[in-house]
Amino acid sequence: MLKDWNSALFREGFKASAPSLFGMAAWGMVVGVAMIKAGLSLPQAFGMTLLVFAGSAQLAALPLIVANAPIWVIFATALIVNLRFLIMSALIAPRFAHLPWAKRIVFGFLTGDISVPLFMNRFPAMWQNAAEERDQVLYLKGLIVPNWFVWQAGSILGILAGSQVPMHWGLGFAGTLAILCILLPMMRNRPGFIGVLVAGVVAVAAHAMPYKLGLLLAVLIGMAVAMWVEEHMNPVQQEQGDE
Repeated sequence: MLKDWNSALFREGFKASAPSLFGMAAWGMVVGVAMIKAGLSLPQAFGMTLLVFAGSAQLAALPLIVANAPIWVIFATALIVNLRFLIMSALIAPRFAHLPWAKRIVFGFLTGDISVPLFMNRFPAMWQNAAEERDQVLYLKGLIVPNWFVWQAGSILGILAGSQVPMHWGLGFAGTLAILCILLPMMRNRPGFIGVLVAGVVAVAAHAMPYKLGLLLAVLIGMAVAMWVEEHMNPVQQEQGDE
């Protein structure tokens, strides 16, 4: 780590991710509070934050854990929420296919939503020689390593703070914070706004479904609607631009 810090590319990656670190810490804190309010003990919460580096999946899984939902429902929900990582990892996987599998697993575990577009913006093309390959590895490390440490700091702070919040506030307290963190960035464009709106309506309408399956249904329908709107909106905008 100290050796990497001496690299200009590592520091460049760190500087590129720096503006997002405050939001990452806040998001980690929300998840930390949510784990405690869901009824996890301090050791369980600390273990989850170290092993599961996926805030959205954690927040989706926690109500299901509280409701004693079947394990397959919990895993399926987390998988669906994290499907975006399958697409993002496919974008950068060829750059690191030559690395040992253990290092690729670590890179995959630490790489988050913001790291991928920042990396692709800095290195849109595949490396052509050993020097370029080394630069891309160092830049990615500069993006993901500080990101993980900041997440852990925020999450641990949330766990400790959550243990001080009155228990009768329950998971709803963390849920309110989580909704604010999730919805505001997603609603900056039309597909995201419509997708969130539809998901909210479905979640309310399907509230009575067992095992909180209404949440899973809302996520699926909201994602499908947002993708449909984005797919059909772009051709219309292109036609208007051509005119």
